[in-house]
Amino acid sequence: MITKILNILNEEIIPAEGCTEPIALAYLGSKLTKLLGGVPENIEIFLSGNLIKNVKSVKIPNSEGMVGIEAAVAMGTILGDSTKELMVISTVDKTKLDDVRKYLEDKRVVARKIEGDIKLHMRATGVLGNDTVTIEVKDYHTNIVKIEKNGEIIKGASCDEITTDNAMTDRSFLTVELIHDLAKTIDFSLIEPIFKKVIEYNSAIAEEGLKNEYGIAIGKTMLEGMQEGVYGKDLKNKIVSFTSAGSDARMNGCSMPVMTTSGSGNQGMTASLPVIKYCAEKNIPYEQMIRALFFSHLTTIHIKSNVGRLSAYCGVVCAGGGVAGALSLLDGMSLERIESSIETTLATLSGMLCDGAKSSCATKIASSIGMAFDSYFLSKKKRNFEYGEGIVGKNVESTLANVKVLAQEGLVKTDEVVLEIMLNN
Repeated sequence: MITKILNILNEEIIPAEGCTEPIALAYLGSKLTKLLGGVPENIEIFLSGNLIKNVKSVKIPNSEGMVGIEAAVAMGTILGDSTKELMVISTVDKTKLDDVRKYLEDKRVVARKIEGDIKLHMRATGVLGNDTVTIEVKDYHTNIVKIEKNGEIIKGASCDEITTDNAMTDRSFLTVELIHDLAKTIDFSLIEPIFKKVIEYNSAIAEEGLKNEYGIAIGKTMLEGMQEGVYGKDLKNKIVSFTSAGSDARMNGCSMPVMTTSGSGNQGMTASLPVIKYCAEKNIPYEQMIRALFFSHLTTIHIKSNVGRLSAYCGVVCAGGGVAGALSLLDGMSLERIESSIETTLATLSGMLCDGAKSSCATKIASSIGMAFDSYFLSKKKRNFEYGEGIVGKNVESTLANVKVLAQEGLVKTDEVVLEIMLNN
């Protein structure tokens, strides 16, 4: 059991620079270059609609403001290091950015949409001289399921990242009760190294977002509002400001890495930064903070596993549920009250749509964390929704099952309409 839990954490909580989807495209481009032995003369890339949605509007780190599918692929192709996976363009030679711009001007990259039901799906073909390489990725951002070179399927050669669709550890056994019990009993030394890095990386980018203006700067704006007396200097506002500032920076080209959760830096920051700030303000001991981070992240993973990797259902809502439970845990509340806080968050926010990765991710995080804090305090006062009110089930696991139906079935058409709107703007 513990081995499975640690495997899940190590699979899901990983470092990445920049929004995960464009970075995944950069990674794919870098793999083409590696396998061809040089920069491809031309690349044709096919992407699922949800990938298009999450790449269209977000700034690419270390690119001096470049945006979009073609730019992400070109950055990885020319400047990337495939061995770094989701840190593929963390260290680039910026003197060569003109090469990237020329590659784009010459329209060396052509992007098209893949039709089908797989939410995270991309396939890229690169040509260099007489050589042609095709790489296909499904389900997870670095999950290469197929490589073909000059018509021959490569299995393992030059591709130690190849996995299968079922390679990730099964998550179906997770429950909020199990996560709660583990958060209190798991050997501290097993989880401390993971969450020490979470604290370091995610706190640093949040501080950066508070100091400098990125995008709409909701985090910095709230901090200024507290200083100017527009907002109260209360715990909730401090938490919301700190957390959303990290997303402000990340969605608008900041090159600092974050520790992701469930394939998303925004979810990783949302699951961690409120807990970190709450503990700092309340002078809560370090070990309790680590255990609360364990609860928050693993609960987020549990909820997000029901939703799917990419969806019209905004992923930070899942992390908001994890945070509500973690704050309740830190306050010494019972399992029943912890579960109630999670349900209140999900029952309130489950209508929040994902319309792509961009500046508004930060404002959605602000809304999610604000509600998570309210849900925690409502539960402390023994106030909660009843079974049958909207998507609230008989218990927290039934509610999560309802969220799964909503995300995977109910929002399918919504996802199509959102993508159509974005592509026609």
